[in-house]
Amino acid sequence: MTVVTKNGVSNGVSNGVSNGVSNGVSNGVSNGKHSPHVRPVRAFQETFEPMPLSASIFASVNYMFLGLFGVIRDFLRTNKIEKVFTASEDPEMKGFAPLYDDFLSFYHRNAFMRIIECLTRPLARAPGAVLHIVEREFSNAGWVCKYTGKILKNVVNLGSYNYLGISENKGKSTKVVIEAAKKYGVGICSPRREVGNLDIHSELEQVVAEYLDVEASISFGMGFATNVMTIPSLVDKDCLVLGDEHNHASIATGCKLSNATIRRFKHNNMEDLEKKLCDGIAYGQPRTHRPWKKILIVVEGVYSMEGSITNLAGIVALKKKYKAYLYIDEAHSMGALGKRARGVTDYFGIDAKEVDVIMGTFSKFFPGQGGFIAGSRAIIEHLRADSAIASYATSMSAPVCQQAISVFNMLSSTEEGKKKTKQLAKNCRMFRQGLKKAGFIVYGNDDSPIVPVMIFYPSKMLGFSREMLERGFAVVVAGYPATPVLGSRVRFCLSATLTDKQIQDALSAIIDVGDLVQMTYLKGK
Repeated sequence: MTVVTKNGVSNGVSNGVSNGVSNGVSNGVSNGKHSPHVRPVRAFQETFEPMPLSASIFASVNYMFLGLFGVIRDFLRTNKIEKVFTASEDPEMKGFAPLYDDFLSFYHRNAFMRIIECLTRPLARAPGAVLHIVEREFSNAGWVCKYTGKILKNVVNLGSYNYLGISENKGKSTKVVIEAAKKYGVGICSPRREVGNLDIHSELEQVVAEYLDVEASISFGMGFATNVMTIPSLVDKDCLVLGDEHNHASIATGCKLSNATIRRFKHNNMEDLEKKLCDGIAYGQPRTHRPWKKILIVVEGVYSMEGSITNLAGIVALKKKYKAYLYIDEAHSMGALGKRARGVTDYFGIDAKEVDVIMGTFSKFFPGQGGFIAGSRAIIEHLRADSAIASYATSMSAPVCQQAISVFNMLSSTEEGKKKTKQLAKNCRMFRQGLKKAGFIVYGNDDSPIVPVMIFYPSKMLGFSREMLERGFAVVVAGYPATPVLGSRVRFCLSATLTDKQIQDALSAIIDVGDLVQMTYLKGK
């Protein structure tokens, strides 16, 4: 039985949106007024099938035995009965305290190293629709690997963030990127505030602002650091941050560095968010009960591990009702959602100006490196003066800026951009529907380019990845600590350049391997 996330779908929005997404959002978004390019707000549906009881029991037993054997092996290693090289045995490290805490070291030795074969696979070409993988052989319990010299060629790529299929070393943008490298060089070697501010940076920021239809934007050299360093510039110890429980690590790190009070609400649950907003306003700051200086709601456009789309219509209405601010991380939604590929605001038909701070990266669909913040001119000028990343971090490389500009121009003014956007949406639905029909537990929204398929068992991750590679498909598996302990999964990331044949072949291979490792938990239901 498919389970719809609580408050994910609603026929209407009453009393300021306490129960989900509306087809009209009366007075909730823009007071009924929309810009000429904004469509009516859409309803959406996403699924999070509960873990089968049998899988929960046996996966827990799986981890118990893994931990038990880990304890036994550590005992054998400590007493020199089992000889396995570890960093702690390095003579040069004698007398130094360990850099990692006990549990992480234990987990790394006894669990992570067992599946390292299917992680961090080195590539031998650009990660387009197909890629080449360098073959490795592991020995000594995974601590040592050697390259065989063999290249696995023409492996279909089902794991990169190459949503629009632009990550190639050929194409229309290649020539202008090469010219930018000749003109500016490949490195800036200075922060923007010193001598690292080039005209191409200003051009990129103007293009971003015009593309999103906001007043201004600012670019940075690293996507992860964009969240980490921007959030502390917006909130402090007298502020309250309400974040979705599945927010990315970069958001969590930025919130911690800000010293703000952090409270998490249930994933995409508007009822829980409204309760925490009411509590924050009613009770104020701890001990003093003074009103919060500001309340900031932080969410993602598309959640990178859940494949779900944020309930933007409900959040915007709540934000306006309670006079809060809204920060959206569009790293995985910009370029992947909406008819004009402008992200989650475009997908829901909401004016981008309704969002106070829009964060995005240039490392996903562009593809390149770095990130940006877009919003009102006042916020952007504040970040230019106050953000540590703007003051101290090295500027974006000029060729990377040019790559991003070229992609923005393609998406906004060419038929190729529209074609890629439509093809990506088609591929997402075809792939998800095929997996659901086969009996897999698939998380998230049908329009999301991220497709998590639940494995649950840690022992099945390596088997699934290895079998798929043998069939010519590169996939990404994820487990603890990137997911909950019993939340191991394979995370497919789709691309607009995948053909119908490649998707159908991938589905056939996934179904074959799924039956082999017994992952089709809903088969026959």
